[in-house]
Amino acid sequence: MTLRCLLVDDSLDFLHAARTLLEQEGLRIVGVASTGADALVRAAELCPDVTLIDVDLGTADGFELARHLAGRPNLDAGDLILISVNPEDDLTDLIEASPAIGFVWKPTLSAAVITSLVRDVGGGTRR
Repeated sequence: MTLRCLLVDDSLDFLHAARTLLEQEGLRIVGVASTGADALVRAAELCPDVTLIDVDLGTADGFELARHLAGRPNLDAGDLILISVNPEDDLTDLIEASPAIGFVWKPTLSAAVITSLVRDVGGGTRR
């Protein structure tokens, strides 16, 4: 089964590029969101297998959004993966304190990396 993903990033250029790349590599991008509020609505509508969340959403905090998505019992956003242009070493404590299953540095974003993170935690397609 193909992973169904929701992308959350405040950069429309990145959303387009990431969607194109990940779909070419075999993931199914079921939706995109550019704000935390939009991400909450889209996750509730779409019930993705994986939600990729930029840690810096402009005026919003991706770590806080991850906590909101994970903390809502009636909302299934799937496995949460944080993404950023900043290297993981700069964010280690925040990543470890989050409900996310992992982190992907944007320059290394790929379907293989996402699939590997999901497989490593025993998540994956639930449909």
